[in-house]
Amino acid sequence: MATVSAPSSPSVLHHLPELNFSSCPCPSIQTLNATTLPPLINPPSFGLSCFTMTLGGLSNLSALGILAKSYVRFRHRAKAPFLLLVGALLLTDLAGNLIPGAFALHLHLGQSRRHRVAAGMRDTTEPAGMFCQLFGASLVFFGLCPLLLGSAMAVERCMGITQPLLHSALITVAHMRLAVLLLSSLALLLAGLPLVDVGSYTTQFPGTWCFLTVHGPLSTADASLALTFSGLGLTALSLSLICNTLSGLALLQARLSSQGIRTNTTAAPGRYGRTSSSPLRSLDVEMMAQLTVITMVSCVCWSPFLISISLLVGQFCRGGRGSSHTVRQSEKLVLLGLRMATWNQILDPWVYILLRRAVLRRVFRVLQPDSRSTLTQSSSCTTASRRQGIGLH
Repeated sequence: MATVSAPSSPSVLHHLPELNFSSCPCPSIQTLNATTLPPLINPPSFGLSCFTMTLGGLSNLSALGILAKSYVRFRHRAKAPFLLLVGALLLTDLAGNLIPGAFALHLHLGQSRRHRVAAGMRDTTEPAGMFCQLFGASLVFFGLCPLLLGSAMAVERCMGITQPLLHSALITVAHMRLAVLLLSSLALLLAGLPLVDVGSYTTQFPGTWCFLTVHGPLSTADASLALTFSGLGLTALSLSLICNTLSGLALLQARLSSQGIRTNTTAAPGRYGRTSSSPLRSLDVEMMAQLTVITMVSCVCWSPFLISISLLVGQFCRGGRGSSHTVRQSEKLVLLGLRMATWNQILDPWVYILLRRAVLRRVFRVLQPDSRSTLTQSSSCTTASRRQGIGLH
């Protein structure tokens, strides 16, 4: 966190050599050091932090309960690997809500105490070194893991839709467990490097969170770690977008092909047999809907934070130096990006809870209440006309 010293003014001591400062009731040097506080900001909203932490925890627990029931139903089907990845994502979001949230609440309380005692001219202290290191490591780990798991989900669905035979041969539950372990190990490795003096974690504005050093003079290790974090996150989001686009195009092509087959079947029912409704294809649509919205939420929540980190580190690598006002504005932008990123862990479980076939069917029934009655009336009219035709013959 950038420290801002008290503003300096032109000295008047040279113009007043006759004054006896020993008799003045001036504060001592120790008192001046104690009163050199960073500029006060509004006290952090402790209630809002508790609310988001509680909401995220309850949302992820509810989604995990629904997921457990689904996993029992589809344990031996093609949906099992996808459900395993969803479970890993929800567990990561749950832990990412509780663990960094507890660290943040502790710093929020400390910040509030410092605001209360600021009038008493007490010294403000930074968070303890090991506490800040653990807080920063938890933010890096639980920030990078969901992005990597989301990309793994996109790759798994892309293979399942575009290459179903290859998917059934290669993508198994055991392989997905290994993939989760490898991706978690990668995130843990990056988060643990500053703990062994490769890079550093520092307190960030406004003193309520710790993260990789992205402001001020950066060492080569600091710049490399920050760029690696943002690069991995943006790469995971880009990979998810590409895979989801390919999967969506494949599903659209299959949909158009099935409509063509149905048209031919209606025209010549004796030539073509009954077409199957393909429940597996319905599962593919459900999983793709969930994955697409999860990817969109991740892009909206994480892109500002990742891009701002890349721009700040890139500006330092180019030798740019900003004014104190520019630095403070960049700190506020990074803080806003972090707040947006924290909502990703709250919205992910609601995507899975709401975008299920059972929920979507109920929504469609509410939105189109007349569709069923229209179908019933048309079928009854058709039956009556058929009966009337038979009576005429």
